[in-house]
Amino acid sequence: MMHTIDLRDQTPTRAELAALVPRAATDVATATGIAGDLIAEVRAGGAGALLDQAERLDGVRPARVRVASDEIRAAVSALDPVVREALDEAIVRVRAATTAQVHEPVLTTLARGAEVIQRWQPMSRVGFYVPGGKAVYPSSVVMNVVPAQVAGVGSVALASPPQKAFGGSVHPTILAAAGLLGVDEVYAMGGAGAIGALAYGVADLGLDPVDLITGPGNVFVASAKRLVRGVTGIDSEAGPTEIVVIADSSADPAIVAADLVSQAEHDELAAAVLVTDSVPLADAVRDELDRLAASTHHSARVVEALSGQQSAIVLVSDLTAAAAFANAYGAEHLEIQTVDPDALLPLIENAGAIFLGRFSPVSLGDYLAGSNHVLPTGGQSRFSSGLGAYTFLRPQQVIRYDRDALHDVSAKIVALSRAEDLPAHGDAVTARFNG
Repeated sequence: MMHTIDLRDQTPTRAELAALVPRAATDVATATGIAGDLIAEVRAGGAGALLDQAERLDGVRPARVRVASDEIRAAVSALDPVVREALDEAIVRVRAATTAQVHEPVLTTLARGAEVIQRWQPMSRVGFYVPGGKAVYPSSVVMNVVPAQVAGVGSVALASPPQKAFGGSVHPTILAAAGLLGVDEVYAMGGAGAIGALAYGVADLGLDPVDLITGPGNVFVASAKRLVRGVTGIDSEAGPTEIVVIADSSADPAIVAADLVSQAEHDELAAAVLVTDSVPLADAVRDELDRLAASTHHSARVVEALSGQQSAIVLVSDLTAAAAFANAYGAEHLEIQTVDPDALLPLIENAGAIFLGRFSPVSLGDYLAGSNHVLPTGGQSRFSSGLGAYTFLRPQQVIRYDRDALHDVSAKIVALSRAEDLPAHGDAVTARFNG
């Protein structure tokens, strides 16, 4: 089912490793034209355009785009108590772990009367996108909203596609998750049009534009986020989910296979990769995958994902080589199932989230670890991080110098301004001491 990449007794360069990394054949740019047209429709037609798009693309025309507050309250009341308890616990854990990401202002005194204050200011208003395709994601509501609340964002809006099964409204479990978090600005709108609505605002809905859009979606959502970047901020252009498992001969092949399948069930383009220095383990995992893929609930989807070019078993000479491959990949989710996962951790540079040991599966991070499951995909962990309170905070520098402190450095400022042929910069300083 899964193809094999054999790197034993090889020492590929970083560039060669990057070329060997298995990836799904997706390109956000291919959806740019369609996404751009959908955004333009919303900018021109407002709420009417969103309703037309819902009818055309989601197969249902909502009674209204904005979900009424009483409908959100009703969804909370009707929520399965077991699911509510799980969501409440997820909220508590994510809030606790996220609070550690908020910095207090820091004052640096460079000389008497010379101060620079580092402070972190929350954004005023943000928008969240919660997908509604192959699965329902109340956990994504938690993962997006809680960090913004911890950061101190004062105004939030949530968009999720209208559901034909629920009369064109947002899925009630999504609404319930929003209600548990106190979010009452929810819109039944999906895809690129929803991203455009959040970025530019929709006057006839009373929807004000946001400063940042976060949350995953399909290729049209990712393309739309690329198009509106600059008008508003975005977290990332999220692609199909990924799991990389580094395992040695001590790993349980049934557990490794179960973890690979758990991510493969998301989408046919989901990537599942095992990196190991043990051929017997690789063979045993392959056998377990054949068994699990045939019996799991989303069997057809899982088989297609595991058979795709984005999924592979990678054989390496040792765990150092495994870490090098993982760094070249930069996985969204990286599991380390070895005799001593902590010993390998210092070698890992690139990953959205790292799960250590047999009892730290990716599924834990999806729901109740306390960490955030909105993570960079497609190798973006090389230069970006998962969602957190810091996503919604902007570091700012506040400068305060008194007269003597400025006078002490004035000659140096003048010297540098002249060296850069910008003498007025120096003049702006010396003007404070003339007369």
